Amino acid sequence: MNLVPSQLAALVAIADHGTFDAAARHLHVTPSAVSQRIRALESQLGRVVVQRTTPCRPTADGEVVLRLARQVQLLHDELGESLAHGGTPTVDLPVAVNADSLATWFRAAIGEVAGWADVALRLHVEDQAFSAGLLRSGDVLAAVTSEPTAVQGCSVERLGALRYVPAATPAFADRWRRGRGPDWAAMPVVVFNEKDGLQHHVLAGRGVAGPPVVHRVPTSADFAEAVRLGLGWGMIPEPQLDASLVPLVRRLHVDVALHWQRWRLDSPVLDRLTDAVRRHARRALRP
Repeated sequence: MNLVPSQLAALVAIADHGTFDAAARHLHVTPSAVSQRIRALESQLGRVVVQRTTPCRPTADGEVVLRLARQVQLLHDELGESLAHGGTPTVDLPVAVNADSLATWFRAAIGEVAGWADVALRLHVEDQAFSAGLLRSGDVLAAVTSEPTAVQGCSVERLGALRYVPAATPAFADRWRRGRGPDWAAMPVVVFNEKDGLQHHVLAGRGVAGPPVVHRVPTSADFAEAVRLGLGWGMIPEPQLDASLVPLVRRLHVDVALHWQRWRLDSPVLDRLTDAVRRHARRALRP
């Protein structure tokens, strides 16, 4: 099988930009050229690789090809960088990271990448329990994930644990205190989104099926700010705790183990990013 790089590039562009027209603008070709490349790729493979929906998405077979296409693109970009004369090509680096890591320790890694003129970092924000799926689909080349088992074709290493503490404002904690502890069944709670199960995990451990009021605040910084404003209690990442918040119960916490999964490629740029992520995770996360 002889896959044509321009056809693989068209598949990546459609996956990233959602339409044939947007992919064409990104590739500086006509939409007809993108369509012809995808049809030629599908003809060679004997199967459909793109769902013609809005937005367009790879099919299950297309995801398999997309994983290869991203790897080819990364290696191609790095080759262009090593052979560049006069200008430096940019290496596109799609990475998945959970919102709480992005709001805390991962920022130091971003600060390091800021000094790399040859890299365009493209972050996908996804819950750590689901980010490995972006590796399987070919959307990213590396991910911060809670999944300890390597996705096929990837390597995995443990980064450390991000500790979460059930916290609220002092006034909120006093209002909802019953005897020696908080009234878990009555307190309003703040959750990040529908995938966030940390608060309900704590409640289940105390025999509470669910709180009467659940507020949803789907950004990490605003989640913490909502708790600081007294909207409810929430599981706050340890690095975001400050004097405005108090733990609801001493020594109660949940440690979420984080791992770094990346495609097994001989890629200097991916190696460089891995070194940065590893180094900053060891400084900020619990062993």
